[in-house]
Amino acid sequence: MGRSAAVSPDPAAPRGRFVTLEGGEGAGKSTQIEALARLAERGGREVVTCREPGGTALGEALRSALFAERDPAPAPAAELLIFAAARAQLVADVIRPALARGALVLCDRYADSTLAYQHHGRGLDREAVRAVNAVATDGLWPDLTILLDLDPKDGFARGERGGDYLERETLAFHRRVRDGFLRLAADEPTRWLVLDATKPPMQITHAAWQRIESLLAP
Repeated sequence: MGRSAAVSPDPAAPRGRFVTLEGGEGAGKSTQIEALARLAERGGREVVTCREPGGTALGEALRSALFAERDPAPAPAAELLIFAAARAQLVADVIRPALARGALVLCDRYADSTLAYQHHGRGLDREAVRAVNAVATDGLWPDLTILLDLDPKDGFARGERGGDYLERETLAFHRRVRDGFLRLAADEPTRWLVLDATKPPMQITHAAWQRIESLLAP
């Protein structure tokens, strides 16, 4: 199949902004996306929320297949490519069109999760992961990435273990993932905002919204 037609921005619309939320299990990404979306909508901004993997018919089907009960878990390379396929569809069908309309896009996970989980966590070659990400994102990267940083032990304490296969991974694996996120944030401090996920949710929302507001300013 050919590539999707390019989406022409509406010259009368405000500039679209792309914000992603990252973090380990139990960090509170979904809660914060809901709160941030409400704040933006109150200000009259169109908001599009999405999640990875998912957000499209193909993405949700891949999500269901990936997180179905199975033994053993997917091979690391297969896992990488499933996430990438879902992401490519999400970018083409949801994110780019929303940005062209001037919307604020809030996404629960994006390509940084692939680097944290599949490179730092699984040990896949960094350049191979970056190359797959480049294809899947079609060169689209967030204006802002908010990392809800949480010790994996605290994340596990917030919910029951034994959900999907990633949640059942070892504490050592999740510590590697957390370290990966922190390294990514340190490498690009202007794009990342690192917040302590143990703080009260309203305090986290306030700090995140202050940064987002600066992006939305004309």
